[in-house]
Amino acid sequence: MEIYTPKTKIKLSPVIRNGREFVEVTFGNDNDIRLSLSKEENVLLVGGRAYLPAEDFVLAEFFDRYVKMAFIDYSAIKETAPRKEEDKRPPLPEGYLEKLQQVRYSDHTVRVYTSYFRDFQQHFEGRKIETVTPGEINDYLLYLIHEKNISSCQQNQRINAIKFYYEKVLGQERRCYKVNRAKREKTLPDVLSKEEIKKILDAMVTDLRFFCMFSILYSAGLRISELLELKPGDINESRSLIRVRQGKGKKDRYTLLSKPLMKKLTEYNRLYKPKVWLFEHRPGEPFTESIVSKRLKAAAREAGITKRIYPHLLRHSFATHLLEQGTDIKIVKELMGHNNIKTTERYVHIADTFKSNIKSPLDDLLMEEDEV
Repeated sequence: MEIYTPKTKIKLSPVIRNGREFVEVTFGNDNDIRLSLSKEENVLLVGGRAYLPAEDFVLAEFFDRYVKMAFIDYSAIKETAPRKEEDKRPPLPEGYLEKLQQVRYSDHTVRVYTSYFRDFQQHFEGRKIETVTPGEINDYLLYLIHEKNISSCQQNQRINAIKFYYEKVLGQERRCYKVNRAKREKTLPDVLSKEEIKKILDAMVTDLRFFCMFSILYSAGLRISELLELKPGDINESRSLIRVRQGKGKKDRYTLLSKPLMKKLTEYNRLYKPKVWLFEHRPGEPFTESIVSKRLKAAAREAGITKRIYPHLLRHSFATHLLEQGTDIKIVKELMGHNNIKTTERYVHIADTFKSNIKSPLDDLLMEEDEV
């Protein structure tokens, strides 16, 4: 006769420890659950409780991992989780998403275009969208500029999303849908100093996966999407190069691989044994941009850096620091995967500002004061 053994109960609760939000996992003294929890990312184990960082916690994924091991009480998590408002925007017109996929736009571009076009549909709700005139489109854009304060970059993206439907999906002539485009503001990208980057990496020294991810973002100048699409075979140790497959503009390129980083990558491969992607959240499943971005922000906070931090900032810093080292701008252009050297030239302005051999004319005046 089979003896029935009741499952352990896991209770999930939101808590704050040292000013940081966690999900507390209470599991009694079940050794099997303790062992599984010990393998969770950035977990803190304290007695019969475990604490998982709230910014990376996904309830559905946790449930799938532990449902066979225990009864899971997640009522406290559900009660505190904000409810997403139902998306009341109209569904996309037939052929819009299919055409975007057919022309092989990136996932990011597809998300942006579909979201902006649904906003456009909602604005003209009750109308047949194919009957909206170019004049009405311009009025809609002026409304967004004056009432919603959209940036020039977003304005151009919204124009492209609208034009894509009329020109590519419906096949109408371009001349029928001319709209006034905004000039982009000539702004310089933010840059981290080498000292700030070192502080971020030092804060990650005990987390090998993210240490390697942030190091590659900076040392190779990758976009976040390019990092997450790397495969183990894209690391060329003998030539100290990383192969980027089908980056922005569907181009392949090679970029730099830091030689000292290879020791860390070798250790990472030995411990995590990636199979499909170089950086896997779970076997065969890549990390998401959201998880990497949140972890980078957390690392910057731990390092005491208060400026706005995002993954692309490491790419900006890579280009700027190369130019400061005297690297030819044409080489930097190729490493960055830029189509136009003018895109690379904007980093020259930042590099000139921070070059150590250039000093402010005020320096001499203040030095004279000190000598007096």
